[in-house]
Amino acid sequence: MLEHILGQEWEITPAGGATGEAFYAKYENQSLFLKRNSSPFLAVLSAEGIVPKLVWTKRLENGDVITAQQWLEGRELKPSEMNQELVAKLLKKIHRSEPMLSMLSRLEKSPLHPETIYQSVIHEVDTETLSLPEVKSALTFLQREANYVHCEEKAVCHGDLNHNNWLLAEDNQLYLIDWDEASIADPAIDLGMLLYWYIPEHNWADWLSMYGEDLTEHLRLRMKWYVVLHTISSIQWHKNKQRLKEMHKWINFLREIL
Repeated sequence: MLEHILGQEWEITPAGGATGEAFYAKYENQSLFLKRNSSPFLAVLSAEGIVPKLVWTKRLENGDVITAQQWLEGRELKPSEMNQELVAKLLKKIHRSEPMLSMLSRLEKSPLHPETIYQSVIHEVDTETLSLPEVKSALTFLQREANYVHCEEKAVCHGDLNHNNWLLAEDNQLYLIDWDEASIADPAIDLGMLLYWYIPEHNWADWLSMYGEDLTEHLRLRMKWYVVLHTISSIQWHKNKQRLKEMHKWINFLREIL
């Protein structure tokens, strides 16, 4: 199918990933990243310079849509590089982007509120996980603080700021890829993930200063609340996949942050 679109001279190889819907295509000095049924959100991400440039979009007869992006030589960020100003500035650009917020809104993404996110996570957690002492403590914390984590500010949140999703191109341009979890929500969701996972707590204020925000007690609480909730979800996800070693890592992490 892809050879039919590009031509037989293109070399096409799977790009991995869980869905099997992504491919690399190469011909002479041209390289493309192809994906089936990407979100229309990709166009504005490209226009904003958040992801590598969108080259073309084609709709197939069966209704599928193929997108082709510029394939850039580069590398993922290392965990130790997440403290860089480049990261803070790009995340702030994302959180302040009106075009991205407008596009997600047009795609019928409603702003997520704390209670909505809480219910969606708890709905997917089984009784065995809920009975873990660490998860019980986490639920007590989440319920106790639920009324204090509301925030009027809503932004486009990426939702998975793992260092593997940050692409540093050879020209030192930084991109954030894999937007499948994008939502409109409190930016503390992204900030909490990044700070708790990668930045020592005594450096949080300095990192947030590069981002353009003060480390207030309210922001600290919101970040912790969302990270605790996300950690419960991660425990259940790894349990479902029978990845018990990773599951216990998340349980230990939950114990540490509470």
